[in-house]
Amino acid sequence: MAFGDFARAFFALVLTLGLIGVAAYAARRFGPEWLVRLQRPRADRRLTIVESLPLDPVRRLVLVRHDSTERLLLLGEGRLIAEIPTPARPREPGA
Repeated sequence: MAFGDFARAFFALVLTLGLIGVAAYAARRFGPEWLVRLQRPRADRRLTIVESLPLDPVRRLVLVRHDSTERLLLLGEGRLIAEIPTPARPREPGA
């Protein structure tokens, strides 16, 4: 094989690894929240995720509203760790 073939293979490898790196960065940066933004809002939904806060790579706090009840959930390692019932705030007129 000629030097040109090795150079082309090397640059193809660098390009492929670069694209994988850019995709990984974009997935970390935007996360699954961008999927939520792509969905059309439905007025008849009773269950909504109000807010989500990652605590570390394993655990996450999630504030969920079901009808007029809000619950704070601590999720981690594929299971529910804790559930804290909280009083719901009144809905805003435009929501």
